[in-house]
Amino acid sequence: MTTTARTTPASSTTRGPAVEIHDLHKSFGTTRALDGLDLTVRAGEVAGFLGPNGAGKSTTIRVLLGLLRPDSGTATLLGGDPFRDAVSLHRRLAYVPGDVTLWPQLSGGETIDLLLRLRGAGVDERRKARMLERFELDPTKKTGTYSKGNRQKVALVAALSADAELLVLDEPTSGLDPIMESVFQDCVREATARGTSVLLSSHILAEVEALCDTVTIIRGGRAVQSGTLRELRHLTRSKVVVTVGPGAPSTAALAALEGVHDLIVDGSHLTFHVDDDALPHVTRALADLEPHGLTIEPPSLEELFLRQYGDELALLEGEDGR
Repeated sequence: MTTTARTTPASSTTRGPAVEIHDLHKSFGTTRALDGLDLTVRAGEVAGFLGPNGAGKSTTIRVLLGLLRPDSGTATLLGGDPFRDAVSLHRRLAYVPGDVTLWPQLSGGETIDLLLRLRGAGVDERRKARMLERFELDPTKKTGTYSKGNRQKVALVAALSADAELLVLDEPTSGLDPIMESVFQDCVREATARGTSVLLSSHILAEVEALCDTVTIIRGGRAVQSGTLRELRHLTRSKVVVTVGPGAPSTAALAALEGVHDLIVDGSHLTFHVDDDALPHVTRALADLEPHGLTIEPPSLEELFLRQYGDELALLEGEDGR
């Protein structure tokens, strides 16, 4: 994957966090949806929020939108209280759900205008026109005739046309084709370049990996991993693929090194995983093998995610096999 470095706008570094959650708890009867959740979205950054269904993501977003009161803990949104200051805060943010329901008798353009007026904040008309063009949405058609993807585009155009300080995006590209997903990613990058903060909840891990500055993985209502992708990758192992010549020395010494795991020798090709803190001495040992080719792949976000939920997936597979 090729990434392009993005500079956070200078103005964002002088603001407080867009979202700050500490030790948040919320239960529904005997079901504990949030169990001491901590989450921070710094100003001007894109923060990924990951977890399977039932992990607590939707409950967290509903608390941030002022739709639910937490049982305990604190949640701050743009410096205010999400519940007490909901009206004023909603003028400063835009929200896109994963399942958009619209007024079927209104046209797409009328719906976008209504959503923007409901915020009671400024609208950049030129930006709105560009968004309609980029998302290839016909605003003259009734929303009742729209496909799921086009209904999603209505919410995205309204959110991205708004002069919002914070975008709360909950599965925002649900129903979009790959071309429109790429357009969405470009629009998010442009928004953060203007200083907008973004909380992105998505099951499309490649999307999160491409866009996010930080990632929080939630499990059982609490954050189990949080940090930049680089920081999270340092907590796990990289994959190493080596090609050696026919007269290369034995690989026994390599297999015995601390931090080397799952070594597979297939002719002149060696594949193994290595703890990131062991990479320096392992690469020195690889020099003794006189390699013809060497590839070191950091773990993908998918691998990081599955590492947290692998036991649950194994349990589900076991149940399917019964």
